[in-house]
Amino acid sequence: MPAPCFQVIARYHPLEGRTDAVLELLGELAAASRAEPANQAYEFYRGVERPDEIVILERYDDEAGFAAHRESEHFQRIGVGRIIPMLADRVIERYVAAPGA
Repeated sequence: MPAPCFQVIARYHPLEGRTDAVLELLGELAAASRAEPANQAYEFYRGVERPDEIVILERYDDEAGFAAHRESEHFQRIGVGRIIPMLADRVIERYVAAPGA
């Protein structure tokens, strides 16, 4: 039986001309996030049809692990302090593993 998990899908839409800067900072944020105790995976992708759209796939042991991530020093410093101000829009979706998944 697979380990329980809490999946987050974030869609970032950077301001014009900011996509490369956001991607660079996401590299730093991803490295720090992967070291969190409850983190199972942290990956991000640039859109093929829409190159200025970034999708982030994050997986944690549970919702509390995701909450701890959002309170972490690196998320506050890099995510809140540097990335979010460069976004025109962002959408965060949360999911739990379905039985039998």
